[in-house]
Amino acid sequence: MRGVRKAFHVGLPIETEVLHGIDLDLVPGEFCAVMGPSGSGKSTLLNIIGLLDRPTAGSLRICGEETVGLDDQAITRLRGHGIGFVFQYHNLLSGFTALENVMMPMIGSSGFSERSMARRAAGLLDSVGLSKWRDNLATNLSGGQQQRVAVARALAMNPRLLLADEPTGNLDSQSADAVFSLLHEANREEGMAVLFVTHNAVLAERCDRIVRVVDGRLVNPA
Repeated sequence: MRGVRKAFHVGLPIETEVLHGIDLDLVPGEFCAVMGPSGSGKSTLLNIIGLLDRPTAGSLRICGEETVGLDDQAITRLRGHGIGFVFQYHNLLSGFTALENVMMPMIGSSGFSERSMARRAAGLLDSVGLSKWRDNLATNLSGGQQQRVAVARALAMNPRLLLADEPTGNLDSQSADAVFSLLHEANREEGMAVLFVTHNAVLAERCDRIVRVVDGRLVNPA
């Protein structure tokens, strides 16, 4: 990211800029924590990096590709194939099984037959310790189990960048540690970059570095 700014209600009297010239580098294999008070701009930052929102100004390169100026189709392709997401609320589809939820990112993607999707999803669920629960509906899983399914789903397309927005915020300490360990293991084994937004200082200290966001600015990006 170079000089990334984000403003809302642009051109109106109530225009508000929430990100002020962000410069940030994240390299392959790096596990970076993002911390800051509520309202500091962390989620806006993550939404822009995740291509869920567009910056008002600045440059954003992901997987070597400049994203500013890409059309919606190209943005969707890059987001779907290059970026994985884990949110505070797991966002699983309650009427589907754990296996089916993990398969969702692969549906519609070329190169995956139904059998290969199911095989990959089953392997990911095994890696997060949920083989026995693969056929359980999402609503029949505990909070910690649901978040582990969400981690497996985020890894389905083997992304180069994984964004985690307070994924342990609603979990007890044991479940939070388990989910963090899964993300860390994926980071080490797959070499993907991870941006981990958290309020948990203990978990943040286990990351490669900590970036702090204060009032829409990075105070220690290096």
